[in-house]
Amino acid sequence: MNHQASTCGKILIFLSVCLVILTLPFSLFVCFKVVQEYERAVIFRLGRLMQGGAKGPGIFFILPCIDSYARVDLRTRTYDVPPQEVLTKDSVTVSVDAVVYYRVSNATVSIANVENAHHSTRLLAQTTLRNTMGTQHLHEILSERMTISDTMQVQLDEATDAWGIKVERVEIKDVRLPVQLQRAMAAEAEAAREARAKVIAAEGEQKASRALREASEVIGDSPAALQLRYLQTLSAISAEKNSTIVFPLPIDLITYFLKSNDADTIKTAANTAQAIADREAVPTPIIVPSTTAAAAAIAAATAPMVAAPSSSNANNVNHENGIVTAAM
Repeated sequence: MNHQASTCGKILIFLSVCLVILTLPFSLFVCFKVVQEYERAVIFRLGRLMQGGAKGPGIFFILPCIDSYARVDLRTRTYDVPPQEVLTKDSVTVSVDAVVYYRVSNATVSIANVENAHHSTRLLAQTTLRNTMGTQHLHEILSERMTISDTMQVQLDEATDAWGIKVERVEIKDVRLPVQLQRAMAAEAEAAREARAKVIAAEGEQKASRALREASEVIGDSPAALQLRYLQTLSAISAEKNSTIVFPLPIDLITYFLKSNDADTIKTAANTAQAIADREAVPTPIIVPSTTAAAAAIAAATAPMVAAPSSSNANNVNHENGIVTAAM
C-alpha cells in the first residue's frame, strides 16, 4: 500500500507540474508565496510534511492543488492570565493573576504536534498558576513572588517544549486579599511596629540613663562643674529671649528647710504629749463648804450604826448644808 501511495503521489505531482507549465505565466501568482522575517511557512504535500522543515523568510514555491501551508508567527506573545481564586496551603482564599510571555521556538512542531499551541499554552498557564499557589503559604505568596514566578516559568517551559513553545517569562501581577484579612494584617503590622518603637525607646532611655550617671559622677568629682552647668543653662535660656526665666534651686537648701520643719514638728508633738501626761498626774480636789460641815461629816462617819437601812435606801445622798453622806 505504501508503494501504491507513493506511485499515486508521483502521478499527482506530475500532473500538477504539467498544469503549472500549461498555465504559465498565470500560475506563477499561485505557486510563489512570501513570508515575513518573523514568520515561517510549514508546507504539507499530499498531507505529508515536507522535508527540510519550515520555509522562510522570503519567497518559497508550492505546487497548486497538492500543496498546503500554514503561517507561523515567531514573535513573543503576551497572555494576561485572568484572576484565579486560589486556596493557599494555610486555607486562605486569594485572587491571583499573572502575565505569561511566550513564543514559538519550532514552527514545524507547533503545527504538527498540537492542534492549537497558543490555546493549549494559555490553559496550561492558568492550571499551573492555581497549582503553584495552592502549595504556598500566604506569607510566601506575598514575599516570594520572584521565586514563585521562576518556578512557574520552569514548569511551563518543560510542559510546552513538546509543542514547540518557549516560555520566556512569568510575572505575578497582583494578589488580592479579602477585606477582613487586610484589616487583620494591618492591625498586626501596626502592633508589631508599636512594639519595635517601644523597644527602641526603652533602649534609648537606658543609654541616656547611663550617660546621665556618668555625667553625675564627673560633676560629683568637681563641685565647680555643677555651678558651670548651672550658668550654661541660664545662658541657653536667656538666648531664646524668653519673658520668663526659671531659676533652679539647690537641693541642699531645700533639704535644710525640710529638716528644720521636721525638727519643729517633732518638738511640738513632744511638748503636747508632756502636757497631757502632766494633766493626768494632778489629783482632783474635793471642795468642802465649811469647817462645821466637815466636822459633822467626820462624826457621822465614826458614829456606830443604830439600825440598818433598807436596801432601797442603800445609797442616799443628803445635800443638806452641802454635805455628802453615804449610808452603810
